[in-house]
Amino acid sequence: MSFASTLVQGKGVGSDVGVALLGHGTVGKQVLRFIGDNGDDLAHRIGGRIVVKGVAVGNPDKHKDDVPAELLTTDAEALIERDDVDIVVEVIGGIDYPRKLILKALNAGKSVVTANKALVAAHSQELAEAADKAGVDLYFEAAVAAAIPVVGPLRRSLAGDQVEQVMGIVNGTTNFILDAMDTTGADYDTMLKKAMELGYAEADPTADVEGHDAASKAAILASLAFHTRVSFDDVYCEGISKVTADDVEAAKQAGYTIKLLACCERITAPDGTEKVSARVHPTLVPRSHPLASVSKSFNAVFVEAEAAGRLMFYGNGAGGAPTASAVLGDLVGAARNKVHGGRAPGESTYANLPIADFGEISTRYHVDMEVHDRVGVLAEVSKVFSDKGVSLRTVRQEESDDSARLIVVTHTAREADLAATVEALKNLEAVTAVNSVLRLEGE
Repeated sequence: MSFASTLVQGKGVGSDVGVALLGHGTVGKQVLRFIGDNGDDLAHRIGGRIVVKGVAVGNPDKHKDDVPAELLTTDAEALIERDDVDIVVEVIGGIDYPRKLILKALNAGKSVVTANKALVAAHSQELAEAADKAGVDLYFEAAVAAAIPVVGPLRRSLAGDQVEQVMGIVNGTTNFILDAMDTTGADYDTMLKKAMELGYAEADPTADVEGHDAASKAAILASLAFHTRVSFDDVYCEGISKVTADDVEAAKQAGYTIKLLACCERITAPDGTEKVSARVHPTLVPRSHPLASVSKSFNAVFVEAEAAGRLMFYGNGAGGAPTASAVLGDLVGAARNKVHGGRAPGESTYANLPIADFGEISTRYHVDMEVHDRVGVLAEVSKVFSDKGVSLRTVRQEESDDSARLIVVTHTAREADLAATVEALKNLEAVTAVNSVLRLEGE
């Protein structure tokens, strides 16, 4: 392992810092506005003035009312290559094209600020290595939970601690839907439609509701927390589209609410060996837990560290202005380094812990099933759980005319054992349907 680092010389106090802005959508507009409105304050904080050298867009005609004509360009690569550009801010979105541009910027010795969680989650190693080779900064606070400062604390404030778990609500669309289902009793389809009408969900909401957006953020959080490279493909991902109004009501009756959680944890085996787990799925959270009170489209990230204990970061996790706030924070940091010299903390993967197989994960479960209403059924069902090594904590039965609904809450069990239990239940004559299986966290 090498601890050598590149000595980065500063431009000197009073120097201008040239910025190329790639993209002028919801976030880009706010970034440009904040730079214009707060230029004097930012200059005092940095020691030099931020000067926007160009704004790269696909169609300049769409932006001519918001951006001075001399700044607009369709040639992002030429803008990046300009000698008077020190920092590139990428707020385009997507993966392939932004990846090409960011690598070009890093290889040209330009620091980069990006809000692109999908890109960072998929190509963190490539981007980090390019930044290290060039001796420049790569900032991405806005890639996770927008304005909520999470990346910075994990990179810096908790750098001397050992983080054991990061668990959070990192997608506003799904939290809005689940929260509305909980408070109104409406079903998933109704609240998804409402979320789209209000602008909380995109025309194609797949990335949000199937958990892909949260999985990208989970990969970033796990990488930072455990000093181990975790990619999007390492994250188990399950969305909320199968969560029913009955599930929400059953959770409420048992004292829980349902949230789509990103759960990242350090797992220590009895022999002392460690692994890393990152997963996203609908989760039952006790109503007494701080995450249970996170409502509407808000986000929150709950961190547990060895020395610091439990911390929670809460706020707006999406939107143009909140995301732009995080971008500006990164831009100030990168600009300071350009003026005064030095670099921000880079990627830390020294631990290089193996990624745990999903079947190794242990948690508690809430299993909802339909069974025949006859004597001996509970004993048959309980035996299946026992045979698979899963202990029952509570069992609740609701009767109807010719069947019964059993809702079982387990003690902590391995994912592989629970999966085997569910498969056996589906093949049991006494069970007519396994309605849902939800995990429990936060107890």
